[in-house]
Amino acid sequence: MILATSLILSSCGSKKNGFEIKNGVNISHWLSQSGNRQPLDVVKSFFTRSDVEYIASLGYDHIRFPIDEVRMFDENGKKIPEAFALLHDALGWCDEFNLRAIVDLHVLRGHSFAGGGIERERPLFADPAVAEKFYNFWRQISSELNKYSVDKVAYEPMNEPVAPNPEKWNTVLNRCIEVIRELEPRRTILMGPNEWNRYNNAKYLTPPENDPNIIISFHYYLPMLLTHHHQARWTIPVHYPGKLIDDADISTDSIKALVDDYFIRVPHPSMVFNIDVMEKQIMEVIEVGKKYNLPVNCGEYGVNHRAPEADKVRWFKDLYTIFERHGISRTNWDYKSNDFGMVRTPVGIGNGISPEGEPQTKMINAIFGKN
Repeated sequence: MILATSLILSSCGSKKNGFEIKNGVNISHWLSQSGNRQPLDVVKSFFTRSDVEYIASLGYDHIRFPIDEVRMFDENGKKIPEAFALLHDALGWCDEFNLRAIVDLHVLRGHSFAGGGIERERPLFADPAVAEKFYNFWRQISSELNKYSVDKVAYEPMNEPVAPNPEKWNTVLNRCIEVIRELEPRRTILMGPNEWNRYNNAKYLTPPENDPNIIISFHYYLPMLLTHHHQARWTIPVHYPGKLIDDADISTDSIKALVDDYFIRVPHPSMVFNIDVMEKQIMEVIEVGKKYNLPVNCGEYGVNHRAPEADKVRWFKDLYTIFERHGISRTNWDYKSNDFGMVRTPVGIGNGISPEGEPQTKMINAIFGKN
C-alpha cells in the first residue's frame, strides 16, 4: 500500500499543471504586517472586490497575497476563521476576474525577515518544535485552500528566509514542500533563496527532483540606494542609470561611511548601476532555472516614492526589458501604500489604513513597459 501510494504521488507530481503567470502585484499590509495594528474589520475595508477589478483592468494577471501567522493563527496555532474568510473572498474575486493568486506565508512568530541579519538565528532554524509548527501551518492552510484549482492558486512556503546558512534553509524548505506534496501533489510551489531571497543565493537552492510544479523565485531591490531612498539618512541626490551618487556629493567622512555601509550590506560591482549590471545579476537566477528546467519569478521589486521619479521610472522600464527578454514573471511591491505603492495612500499603515489612494500613472506605465 505504501509503495502504491508513493507511485501515485510520484505520478501525479510529475505532471505540469496550468499555473502560468507573467505580471502581478503584491497586496501588502492587509493580511500581513498589520496584525498588531489594525482590527480585521478595518483591514477588510482596505482591500475589496473593486481593488481586484481595478488590478485586472490594468493588465495584471496575478496577485501575491502575503499572510502572517499572527493574523491567520492564534497563539495556540489554531486558524482564525475571520481572517481566512477574507482570504477566501480575495481568492474568489481573483477567480471572478481571471487572475491567478500566490499565497505567501510572510512573517512567523518564529521568523521574520526584519530585525537583524543572519548572525541572529531565528527560532525557526534553532528549535525543531518551531519548525514543526511551521509545517503544521501549511497543513492547515492546505486544508483551507486545497479546493482551489492548481491552475489558479499557488503557495509560497515562506517569505525572505534569513537562515544562518543555505543548508539550514534548504532543510526546512524541502521538508515543508514534502508536507505540502503529501496533501497536494500538483500544487505550484515557489522556492526562494536564503538571505531575503537574494539573487546571488539562488545557486544554493536544491529543488525536489522530477517536480515540474516548482517556480524559482527571488526578490530584487538593487541598487538599495535608489529603491530604499527613504531609509537613507541624508538628502543627497541619487541617480539611475549611471553613477548612483556624484563624487562631489560625498563630501564628508560620515556620508562616505553611510554610502559604504549600503554597499557592504548589498554588494554590487561598483557605484555605477544600469541595465547591464542588473541583467548580469539576474542571469544568476536564470541559470538556476535552466539547470533545473524550472521557470523563474521575481516575487518582489519596487522603488520607494521618495526616490527621484524620472530615475524610478527608468529603473522599472529597464527591469521590464530584462524580464521580457528572459521570460521572467514578476510581482511588484506593492499595490496600495504610502511608500512603495503603485496606488499611493495618504495615510500610512502605522497611523491607520486609508482605503483610497492616488494611482501613480508613470510608475504603472513603466511596470508594463509603456511610455
